[in-house]
Amino acid sequence: MTKAARLRELIAKDCVAMPGVPNASIARQVERAGFDAVYISGAGLANCTAGLPDIGLLTLSEVALLAGFVAKAVKIPAIVDADTGFGGAENAARTICELESAGLAGCHLEDQEFPKRCGHLAGKSLIPSADMEEKIAAAVAAKRDKDFLVIARTDARAIENFDGAMKRAQAYVAAGADAIFPEALQTKEEFRDFAKEMKAPLLANMTEFAKSPLLSFDELRELGYRMVI
Repeated sequence: MTKAARLRELIAKDCVAMPGVPNASIARQVERAGFDAVYISGAGLANCTAGLPDIGLLTLSEVALLAGFVAKAVKIPAIVDADTGFGGAENAARTICELESAGLAGCHLEDQEFPKRCGHLAGKSLIPSADMEEKIAAAVAAKRDKDFLVIARTDARAIENFDGAMKRAQAYVAAGADAIFPEALQTKEEFRDFAKEMKAPLLANMTEFAKSPLLSFDELRELGYRMVI
């Protein structure tokens, strides 16, 4: 069984906690602690590995290399933050190919304009939903492993509103996204309502400095989320 297939098996059965790591050493500690999967943080790669802010400064080649070190160091599945896919639809397609080759089980692509910003910082802007849908379709078509997870992240809650985020997420699922990552939802009720409306697996981001409330793993599992980072 591939790591991507294993991750799909895990999220089909239950919610999966995926601690965020910046490198292979920390990933091995996560594995030894008994977690079933690991998340490679884009901010972690930029901050801890390159000493850079999380504003889209790493290249695809750098992310694939660094994330590949992590994926190959552990037996559990790993997913990585792939920012905006490093360009347009064709770039997003190549991103999937490179990350698959590096051993990742999945990645998330976001609908911010380039250069992107950390999801919980001000000053973000979005690309049109149609452009993101095109990226997702290209990314999904580029998969060689059908189990590789293409997770669509929307930052629309902080820029538009909750309804805008929901509308985009539904369009992204229609475009072929395997799962949805609604960034920076602002209340527990928003997490609940988002899960009620979405049919695809959902990922929740619990970052200490975030705009989202810190909900427990059990709370998010009860609400219907399948991945928690």
